[in-house]
Amino acid sequence: MNPVQFGVFISPQHADIQRLREHVLTAEETGFDYVSIQDHPYSPAFLDTFALIGTMLGQTSRLRFVPNVANLPLRPPAMLAKASATLDLLSGGRFELGLGGGRLWSQIAGLGGPRRTPGEVVTSIDEAITVLRTLWTPGRLATFQGRHYSLTEAATGPAPAHDIGIWLGALGPRMLDLTGRRADGWVAPLATSYETKPAAQDRIDAAARAAGREPADIRRIIQPVGAVTDRVETTERPRSGPGGQPIRTTPDGWARIIAEFVQEERFDTVNLVPEDESVEQLTRFATEVIPAARAAIASS
Repeated sequence: MNPVQFGVFISPQHADIQRLREHVLTAEETGFDYVSIQDHPYSPAFLDTFALIGTMLGQTSRLRFVPNVANLPLRPPAMLAKASATLDLLSGGRFELGLGGGRLWSQIAGLGGPRRTPGEVVTSIDEAITVLRTLWTPGRLATFQGRHYSLTEAATGPAPAHDIGIWLGALGPRMLDLTGRRADGWVAPLATSYETKPAAQDRIDAAARAAGREPADIRRIIQPVGAVTDRVETTERPRSGPGGQPIRTTPDGWARIIAEFVQEERFDTVNLVPEDESVEQLTRFATEVIPAARAAIASS
């Protein structure tokens, strides 16, 4: 199994930029491994995710960043490859690429983007992965012709500082199959109900094996919503119901639940979605929950 890592989901609200900066710096100082930032370019309440990540990479030295997930219909893969490689080079290898096919089609279309069927979403992401990895391999002229994206004698490069992981926000069976065949990680969407997660894991594994890959090479990201509290409200790990249902419990309760996510459901990355995004909650999770969870995982 991959080493367990911990991230935090931070909302890119423009209304209080200083508060946003404080949350990122808190994550840097208290021990999170990475920060994930949602990418909804059509939302007037949000800053641009890639510009924000670039700025925050320049103000941190340890944290890794990942868009959760990059909106492919509004970010053509050739330019996404250039932006991702640039961020990775400037930060010394601290960028991973969460990638999604889009869902709010009227808002995407409102900015001039395409409307795609579920089948077209899968095809477009498959093609985008080809374009991204091609352009990250420098020193050649590349030609590729897909249904949605193409390259014509395109000069490739630059290479990123490290092999950027492509983590897919995958929900349906065809997207899960694609994750197993080609992706480096599965970001389990909040819309994924808890009872469907084991079957989704198995489907990814089967697709990976069929493609000659090791399932363990694909990172699995769970995104629990909740709060660190001084009394137990949530008594056990959610096994059914919506993925966005809040977990509210003590640090010891969180540690036990996280250990079960890791040991029983094979998730190796925990991306906290704070119910109350605050310095106090981020600090409590990083300093009280993460060490207890690592200890619980090691002893189980």
